[in-house]
Amino acid sequence: MTSILILNGPNLNMLGTRQPEIYGHTTLEDISRRCRDHGAARGISVTVEQSNSEGTLLDLIQSARGVHDGIVLNAGAYTHTSIALRDAISAVALPVIELHLSNIHARDAFRHHSYIAPVALGVICGFGAAGYTLALDALAGQLEIEP
Repeated sequence: MTSILILNGPNLNMLGTRQPEIYGHTTLEDISRRCRDHGAARGISVTVEQSNSEGTLLDLIQSARGVHDGIVLNAGAYTHTSIALRDAISAVALPVIELHLSNIHARDAFRHHSYIAPVALGVICGFGAAGYTLALDALAGQLEIEP
């Protein structure tokens, strides 16, 4: 069975209460449940992890090699600061979709730059919680998994 890892970075554990005007009212647990259900309907095993620690995210990316077939990564603010995450993605050589709940290009200028985008298959942003299932479908398409 195909396996996809969904990684969530800093502050995403606060979804539902953190700036709902930007990030919505859906909790990370709600998103995780939707992703696991959506994956199961497509015959995909979905594992969801979250950490506020850059080092833990690096460890999770590195340990995905040989276990998962691809990664959906919402690195949060680390998107704009972490060369280490970029290097880890390059090192594991797994397909990665970069994901953001908000449209990062319609926000602060510092959010317009991503260290991850150049090593990702693509970027999905601005669709709120629905972006996660869009990312799963995009990754499944890249892995040639039938719906």
